Amino acid sequence: MPELTLQHDELAAVLRQVDSELAALERGSAERDALPLAPTVERALELVGRLVVACIVEQGGKQAPDPAADLLDAFKVLVKGEPSWNAIRDNCRELVYYRNCIKLGRLDALPVAPAKMAVRTARHIFLYIKTRCMRETIKG
Repeated sequence: MPELTLQHDELAAVLRQVDSELAALERGSAERDALPLAPTVERALELVGRLVVACIVEQGGKQAPDPAADLLDAFKVLVKGEPSWNAIRDNCRELVYYRNCIKLGRLDALPVAPAKMAVRTARHIFLYIKTRCMRETIKG
């Protein structure tokens, strides 16, 4: 994939860092039978949250939430005035669902290999955001 060049280096730096951290999770998944569930889901949520906050900052004109804010609360800020971001809403909600199932002790409600699915879902969100940023950079 071509290197991303944006007007604001902060988003590009976050994209590079999240990409690297997702790659480490993916390698861990490939090297082991299973990743530890709760820490992997929390890590995926944190990485996606950083991406969402970085996009809000990049757009400007919106109050960026605290990076520790709930992912869905941060996502609401991103979507406001930009409904096309809803394309990844269900993916964000899926990660939150995994966390809620873990907290409630409902591991039976999770899909097969939920840690691996959390990493794949986070990668999907990353790719959507990176592609969208590249497209917007080309237009601008």
